Amino acid sequence: MSAPIKPLAARVVAVREKAQTKTASGIYLPDTAKEKPVVATVVAVGPEAKTIKNGDKIVYKEYATTELKIGDTEYLIINEEDVLATV
Repeated sequence: MSAPIKPLAARVVAVREKAQTKTASGIYLPDTAKEKPVVATVVAVGPEAKTIKNGDKIVYKEYATTELKIGDTEYLIINEEDVLATV
C-alpha cells in the first residue's frame, strides 16, 4: 500500500490498525468503549527519517499525530521522534 501523501523531513505516514471489536472472552465492544490503538503500519517515509522504513509496524505517542482522511483511509502523519518502537 502506498500513500497519496509524501512526508517531508523526518516524518512518516502510517495507517492505524483497526480497533478490537470484542474482548478475549468474546464480549463485543460498542464503538464508545473501543480504545484507539497506538500501533500503525508505515506506508511512506520522509527523506530525513533514519531508522524507520516502509512496512514497519510502529508504536507512537498517542497525541503526537496529525490525522488526515483521504477517501476511506485515515492516515497518520508522525514525527520520527514521536515513534516509540517498532513491533
